[in-house]
Amino acid sequence: MKAYADMDHNELLSLKASLEEKFKTEQAKGLSLNMARGKPGVSQLAISMPMLDVVNKDSDMNTLLGNDTRNYGDWDGIGECRQLMADMMEVKKANVIVCGNSSLNIMYDTVMRSMAMGVNGMTPWCKLDKVKFLCPVPGYDRHFKITELFGIDMIPVPLREDGPDMDMVEQYVNNDEAVKGIWCVPKYSNPTGITYSDEVVRRFANLKPKAEDFRIFWDNAYCIHYIFEETQDKILNILEECEKAGNPNMVYVFASTSKVSFPGSGVSAIATSLENMEYIKKFMTTQIIGHDKINQLRHVRFFKDIDGLNAHMKKHADLIRPKFEAVLNILESELTGLGIGSWTKPRGGYFISFDSMPGCAKAIVAKCKELGLVLTGAGATYPYGKDPDDSNIRIAPTFPTPEEMAEAAKMFVICVKLASVEKLLGE
Repeated sequence: MKAYADMDHNELLSLKASLEEKFKTEQAKGLSLNMARGKPGVSQLAISMPMLDVVNKDSDMNTLLGNDTRNYGDWDGIGECRQLMADMMEVKKANVIVCGNSSLNIMYDTVMRSMAMGVNGMTPWCKLDKVKFLCPVPGYDRHFKITELFGIDMIPVPLREDGPDMDMVEQYVNNDEAVKGIWCVPKYSNPTGITYSDEVVRRFANLKPKAEDFRIFWDNAYCIHYIFEETQDKILNILEECEKAGNPNMVYVFASTSKVSFPGSGVSAIATSLENMEYIKKFMTTQIIGHDKINQLRHVRFFKDIDGLNAHMKKHADLIRPKFEAVLNILESELTGLGIGSWTKPRGGYFISFDSMPGCAKAIVAKCKELGLVLTGAGATYPYGKDPDDSNIRIAPTFPTPEEMAEAAKMFVICVKLASVEKLLGE
């Protein structure tokens, strides 16, 4: 295929006319597909339905220690669920607090607590002249929304194939006392799908923060969400590495079963040092009496243990793999060699990250919407929704069927080609 940049004006005009005809043909189909968020598909939700039958009116509602899950108690989660989440997060049970259905809620509360009450008794962030967060980009838009809401200055840090630019991270963290945190999705990152290398994890653990209340927000949302069983990524245990480096309090680890069982009805957890836990406990025991222990019991009796959890994740992988392959195959066959886009080939997670020619992402997303294909807004993967190159687009393949996903990928390709041609003709 001839690269678009190598075409002359007449060739581009001819190509534009052809693409416009294809665009009109797709538009006439009147399709409606929403790929704006990383939602599990209906078939994925179906494999968790038996969970709803494991606890009923005739069930023994007691935990292994004999505590009644219908009543007060176990504010930090029932023991067997703490163990299940600890095994999922590859940490010790003693370092885990099980919460409600949303890990995003825990992250919000953690930032809010730091703003209002400070970190482990230090000056509340709201009383400081300036608070800054480092934000690896492209990244998770909901992380950025939290820090933006609290008026925290967000500093983009380039995300590479092995993790964030650690030279830049170290420069900021080790020298600027206003830098209080960094957002991280360390395994199968949202949206690129990359996993942090051992060297990157160790460099995180060995940071020497200028601010004593600096914290790493380690959102391990996709820790068990592989796509290809034979090529699963491995990642070092950040809690252990921080302990080895003499920085045991420096990290909060977050995870949930939102895309394992039911979004909105899963269980979430935070794992951190015992000292951090004691400080969190001081406020959490005022904030709540306890989370939904019946739901925790339901999850434990359905999955039983980490082996059951892993067996369940294999079912998820089998269901979403054809969707990812449908997108990747079409991108490969239709765009390779044209010089108008590049994309990641993730081994896990929920997204494919696509980079268009600079200045084309918003146009591509807008054209897709005209065809009935709704994508995450261009720029969402950057702080304040501002992608300086207007090039990154997050593709979420999991919710549509494989057939719908193939159709959506064809529509996406037409929009990429048309926006690219228009960009070149306008230059």
